[in-house]
Amino acid sequence: MYKILILEDDTLFANTLEDFLACEEFIVNIAKDGEEALSLNYENNYDLYIFDINVPKINGLELLKLLRQNSDSTPTIFLTSYKDKDTLKEAFLKGCDDYIKKPVDLDELLFRIKAVLKRNKKEFKQINLGNNIVFNPISKRVFEDGVDMNLPIKVLEMLELFLENRNEIVTKDMIISRLWSASQSYSEGSIRVYINQLKKLFENKEAIINLKGIGYKLEF
Repeated sequence: MYKILILEDDTLFANTLEDFLACEEFIVNIAKDGEEALSLNYENNYDLYIFDINVPKINGLELLKLLRQNSDSTPTIFLTSYKDKDTLKEAFLKGCDDYIKKPVDLDELLFRIKAVLKRNKKEFKQINLGNNIVFNPISKRVFEDGVDMNLPIKVLEMLELFLENRNEIVTKDMIISRLWSASQSYSEGSIRVYINQLKKLFENKEAIINLKGIGYKLEF
């Protein structure tokens, strides 16, 4: 699932956005001012920001400027009631990817969200592994019932490798090259441990086939 941070001080409108996007299977955090948004940003990794411009403490424009100065390239959509070209120009100079004017049409917002995610990252698609478990290829996280499973990095890297080569042979050399650098050591046992962890994610526990002496194949 994609995780979105919304900066909006209008509580009613923020709740409307949260309910709408939750129905579209997004995970949403709401910040009522720029400082709260900054705090949430330090605690979480987001796939998209949706910022109102005119909010307390740190406005949306200055917040995005701060984030960009800290090498945060997360795609950003501004919600704004401003109509003058100078404000919109400043928004793009600060690093926003798109904007939508208030009052917001929710269907249009959803279209723009999907377009921005697709343009900035990968195809807008998450992969259903079964049993309410999904893999988000943008954030490279696995969620169960919408909750991050916090899997080890190497397990996530192996999962991505298998999904990229679905129904094809994944050799041991491919796994080693993906999970370890040339200077790092590995063991056959660690590969088996990661494979067993992967098998538990799929509804079909036999989805990953061991081809002795050759490698593995994900039939999914």
